[in-house]
Amino acid sequence: MSRTSPKQAIYQHLASVAQALGHAHRLELLEHLAQGARSVEELSVRAHLTFANTSRHLQILRRARLVEAERRGKHVLYRLAGDAEVVGMIKVLGELGERNIAEIGRVVTDYFGARDALEPVSRADLLARLYEGLVTVLDVRPEDEFARGHLPSAVNIPLSELERRLSELPRDREVIAYCRGPYCILSFDAVAALRTRGFRVRRLEDGFPEWKAAGLPVESVG
Repeated sequence: MSRTSPKQAIYQHLASVAQALGHAHRLELLEHLAQGARSVEELSVRAHLTFANTSRHLQILRRARLVEAERRGKHVLYRLAGDAEVVGMIKVLGELGERNIAEIGRVVTDYFGARDALEPVSRADLLARLYEGLVTVLDVRPEDEFARGHLPSAVNIPLSELERRLSELPRDREVIAYCRGPYCILSFDAVAALRTRGFRVRRLEDGFPEWKAAGLPVESVG
């Protein structure tokens, strides 16, 4: 009787992780959880899924040890099982896809590139300029995500409120916008809208989860 070798056992477990990642809804749920812990109810609203469908996808992610669950009263809260590792894995998956899958490259060029062709600001550059007080950092995520965690000294103006709150942004120095991650359209749309109104604005190279996963300083409300 043949026995499973240690290598084969490891590959079988890795394959289960890869299988858990093999659905667009589950990747989106991981993006939302990268902003902070959420209940099934909250996640179903954010991902535009039914409660039952959201719960089923979360159970698959949980079995693969990509998320953890904790009951609080009547609700079950989910969070990433290791922010740095899960966020890093998704980032590498995106980079691999952009390099090897032509359709992804076209979407990145046609949609994201059309909204912002300028080179984004790196995390290291932004951190240095933050300490020197040279930029205003703009977080365009919803308020509850901002409250869970954000970049130091960031100003929170959700994209839906940007038009009526332009007076809160300085015109005498550069604004750096960020949101949920490299494929989050909020910061792209914010940059496009602000440039048409004469602001000097660029994007951060990715988003809050990648900043946090890199061990850079973050703040929270309360």
